Amino acid sequence: MTTPRAARRVHRLTALVAAVAIVLQLVLVIDGAATLLPEENSSLGTRLVRFFSYFTILANLLVLAVTVSLARDPDRNDRVWRVLRLDAVVCIAVTGVVHWFFLRPLLDLSGASYVADKMLHVVVPILAVSGWLWVGPRGRASRSELLPSLVLPVVWLVLTLVGGALTGWYPYPFLDVDDLGYVRVAVNTVGVAVLFLLIAASVIRLERRLDRRPMTPADG
Repeated sequence: MTTPRAARRVHRLTALVAAVAIVLQLVLVIDGAATLLPEENSSLGTRLVRFFSYFTILANLLVLAVTVSLARDPDRNDRVWRVLRLDAVVCIAVTGVVHWFFLRPLLDLSGASYVADKMLHVVVPILAVSGWLWVGPRGRASRSELLPSLVLPVVWLVLTLVGGALTGWYPYPFLDVDDLGYVRVAVNTVGVAVLFLLIAASVIRLERRLDRRPMTPADG
């Protein structure tokens, strides 16, 4: 049986690691380091905008927000929260998979940049997904949250493509319309969308199938 205290500790640990990873990468970006691929000299404002344009950062921010929420109020279960919780688990899982198989081979990082990269793309995804499997909360997501969970990724994609068309900068090589063309980018986007839907459907299915054992009253 997992106690509320143990669950809170897991959520706090995940939130702490996500926060440290985000702050470390932000400090590196402010110092002039590239987030993914080498960039030409750009202003601090441009680097900050690009930093928050990465899906990786969005996913880690979602994990941070949701785990902090769970550490403070493990019983929260409103509709918006359920959608954000599903988004956090699915988005960080997609982040880990896409990075490991498609982006990791492109990187040649060292030092603090390597540490930040591994924290954002490997450690936080493992903590978030394993934490969900171990301490939950489970049994809250349902099929009615599937379509709403697509809103945030779709908005991010639209803003990314519009921003890329206006500035010529894309956060990920597989979305670079100037280099790949719209057809190839569309195919890549559909592939990631299918991955997202498969993971989301699996999470919802597991939410319904995994045993929800009762917890003892929270004691801190």
